[in-house]
Amino acid sequence: MNLSTDWVIFLQGQGHDAVHWSSVGPQDAPDEDIVDWARAEDRTILTNDLDFGTLLVSTGASKPSVVQLRTDITLSTHVGPLVAQAIARMEDELVVGALVTVETGRLRLRSLADD
Repeated sequence: MNLSTDWVIFLQGQGHDAVHWSSVGPQDAPDEDIVDWARAEDRTILTNDLDFGTLLVSTGASKPSVVQLRTDITLSTHVGPLVAQAIARMEDELVVGALVTVETGRLRLRSLADD
């Protein structure tokens, strides 16, 4: 399941240069294509699909960074403030390569640059 395009509006409202994959590539694109595009464009992926984190860790890639949602509800109106807080707190790590997991009441960080 893809995240709603409402996330673009939310993130842009927070001052981020956000785009939704549906405006860039085909909906059925393999995860590898999305990762390659994000790496080439120096973007961070926001997703609720745990496969992106697994892909980066298993290949030893340090980029792109991934912010993954592990919440029951993934609407920006519900968990947007948690995501904004995670991005602000982990900004330096996201710049160099990180996997940030956002859960209700908890943030987890795994550096990809050190792997």
